[in-house]
Amino acid sequence: MKVSASELSLEEKIALVVGVGMPKNIPGAAGETRSIRGIPSIELSDGPSGLRVEPDGLRIYPSTAFPAPIMLASTWDPEIVEEVGRAIGIEASYNGIDILLAPGLNIHRHPLCGRNFEYFSEDPLLNGSMASSYVMGVQSAGIIATPKHLVANDQEVNRYIIDTVVSERALREIYLKPFEIVIKKASPGAIMTSYNKLNGKYTSQNPWLLEKILREEWGFRGIIMTDWGAGDNPVEQINSGVDLIMPGGDTYYNKLLEGARKGELDLRALDQRVERIIELINKIIKIRAERRPTSIDLNKHAEIAYKAALEGAILLKNDLETLPLKEGMKIAIFGTGQFETLKSGMGSGHNHSRYTISIYEGLKRSGLIVDEEISNIYEKYVLEKKGKEYLEKLYKDEVYPERLSQNVVPEELISKSADRNDVGIIVITRISGEDWDRKLAGGDYYLAHDERILIEKVSREFRRRGKRVVAILNIAGPIEIYSWRDLIDAILLIWLPGQEAGRVVADLLLGRVTPSGKLPITFPRDWSTTPVARAPECYPGIPPENPSRVVYCEDIYVGYRYYDTFGVEPAYEFGYGLSYTKFRYRDLDVRIMGDRIEIGFTIENVGKYSGREVAQIYIKGPGILLPRPEQELKGFKKTKLLKPGESEEIYVTIDLKDLAIYHPDKKVWIVEKGWYEVRVGASSRDIRLREKIYVDRELYYI
Repeated sequence: MKVSASELSLEEKIALVVGVGMPKNIPGAAGETRSIRGIPSIELSDGPSGLRVEPDGLRIYPSTAFPAPIMLASTWDPEIVEEVGRAIGIEASYNGIDILLAPGLNIHRHPLCGRNFEYFSEDPLLNGSMASSYVMGVQSAGIIATPKHLVANDQEVNRYIIDTVVSERALREIYLKPFEIVIKKASPGAIMTSYNKLNGKYTSQNPWLLEKILREEWGFRGIIMTDWGAGDNPVEQINSGVDLIMPGGDTYYNKLLEGARKGELDLRALDQRVERIIELINKIIKIRAERRPTSIDLNKHAEIAYKAALEGAILLKNDLETLPLKEGMKIAIFGTGQFETLKSGMGSGHNHSRYTISIYEGLKRSGLIVDEEISNIYEKYVLEKKGKEYLEKLYKDEVYPERLSQNVVPEELISKSADRNDVGIIVITRISGEDWDRKLAGGDYYLAHDERILIEKVSREFRRRGKRVVAILNIAGPIEIYSWRDLIDAILLIWLPGQEAGRVVADLLLGRVTPSGKLPITFPRDWSTTPVARAPECYPGIPPENPSRVVYCEDIYVGYRYYDTFGVEPAYEFGYGLSYTKFRYRDLDVRIMGDRIEIGFTIENVGKYSGREVAQIYIKGPGILLPRPEQELKGFKKTKLLKPGESEEIYVTIDLKDLAIYHPDKKVWIVEKGWYEVRVGASSRDIRLREKIYVDRELYYI
């Protein structure tokens, strides 16, 4: 295809930068461009947790449900995230998709954001690192990846019109930083803007953001597209740097044509946008011819999903070595979540997989002996309330699981169950999704009354007999745990683990695999202790119910940066996660070599089980020019599988420029002169090794 912008009419150019509206070619695809004078259309689809297209006569549940991105980040393992990205890319290619609308890079600023499960972390480095691996995986399969939503779309309440008010320093250091990392490290072919306004101006109509930051400062060469229906002025969007307005439709086309005739549309800018779209389509056509697969191995992809979920599950508590369990143990499972197991969240983060292994099914197959009388009560209750068709659809399709009471087993039967079983297992589920944020109410952030009563009953009856109680958290984001965790002996967090959920739970509980996930987000002790709970204007909807603006009052003190700096105790800190084994850190060596910091140390498995450890490197800076957080994550490394007694030497390199803070008045990044403390640990609060280094001059970066 050799068509250039100069050969197209004004009408054809405008048609090329505006999507068709409702896509027609692939059921369930999110968007489609127009075919213009031999330039073919391209297909766009959602897919952060797996390709999202609808089943039809040719596509019978054509995709794999992978763990949600919050769980991928919990692996702290770029290699497995890249494997997931590659598998999603292969499935996208096989199903005729050209551009994947993922990954999401928004920051977990607010614990109740409805789409936190679609995003990676509260930390920009972990966020950007995981997203880079995801993008490299997707694009290795010949599919264009689209990091989103640029920028500060960190809530769902009023997302279409909300004005996000944030300082330039916080914007640069926290919210833009993951996008900068992924662009410079992974070269994504596309970027999607967000819905919200940024300091009074829609991000899709913001030339400072799109031209100065994205293109001039970061050197982004791909296309910029809008989120679906974002902004309020398509002429301004094209003039400001947007290349593709999605999903498009005739209304947008007509507004652009009218703007051109009135002289409001910058025709030189339009030509530039058209050339970028043509360049991208040419690239896609070549990929289609050379790399589109004629078959896919869904069984292989199921194994990748299983492996990623195993690596991302987090052991939050394990008193008295409650876990691992032993084969042949008798267990009673409480909670409808054993059947209503959630593989993913709702909205664009959902997809249609061949199956989902429920927690009940996984434990039933595992070699553990399940108390069928207890489980049958829950299954019968779910079927009576929602019907058999509901459960069948829940495992494959997008069905919102309205919550049911969990306290449906008579107390005398719980007592009898405690007599005849070795362990009580309580499943707690939480769903969230696109277009709504979670609530503080019971049954969401806090336990519902029926959940609390169930936990108290099971804990009392099992512990009275010297037996243990385990909680499994199948949840989309943080919940309040601090007030009830003393009633539980072990807590396993499985997030939204994809289609292999029950199999993953069984293998972790039985110790076939040792948990190695670490938290990518802080779990607060209580809502009142969160950095976003300090003033009404800081709340995204809690209150007010219908906000027009949200002020990022906490500034750079997001997540652990807040808790660590101001001495606020969390329930579980950022980077936290237990193991069945124990690790010793030793022999720290830190050196400044030119423009880099080279860090070496050794991790040894000194426990009884094989396992992997995530070593985290935090750095405390001088904080002379401007206040700084107590510490910031600047590197991490996950070990190989270490057998008892085995050790691994870890080497991590950090660029000196990554120690820089952004000075909003001088408009420059500055590495301060002075002492820096390098902290190596198993979490942000579990520091094992420390060493100071001295930077002998100020360094400046534009």
